[in-house]
Amino acid sequence: MSARESFQVTIPSDIAEGQAIQERILRMLENRDYTTRDVFGVRLALEEAIVNAIKHGNKFASDKSVHIHWELDDAGIRILIEDEGTGFDPGDIPDPTLEENLERPSGRGIMLIRAYMNFCEYQNDGRRVVMEKQRTVE
Repeated sequence: MSARESFQVTIPSDIAEGQAIQERILRMLENRDYTTRDVFGVRLALEEAIVNAIKHGNKFASDKSVHIHWELDDAGIRILIEDEGTGFDPGDIPDPTLEENLERPSGRGIMLIRAYMNFCEYQNDGRRVVMEKQRTVE
């Protein structure tokens, strides 16, 4: 098993900056030969969490940043994404799978993160999401 790597970056509330970090993280997983399925799941979760932080948390405010910290090794990856917004209660987000919410455009991101990651927890009044994905052993 190779060593655990840890990184931390702060980006402006800009989707392109978020995509660049997402690609960097995914390349690291690919370099460690994570499965295509694992990389796909982390890609979806990362994209949702970063876009949510920029769009819903910071509301695209140019004076606010998104803080991203990740640790990975051959066993898994742990990602923390924190915005500088007012926060939210994840329990207040309607279940997007219920009939009355099927037409609503919001709420699917949290569901996707929880579906593709092994662990997902919101902290700091909803401003921080902690996600973990254990590597699939083939």
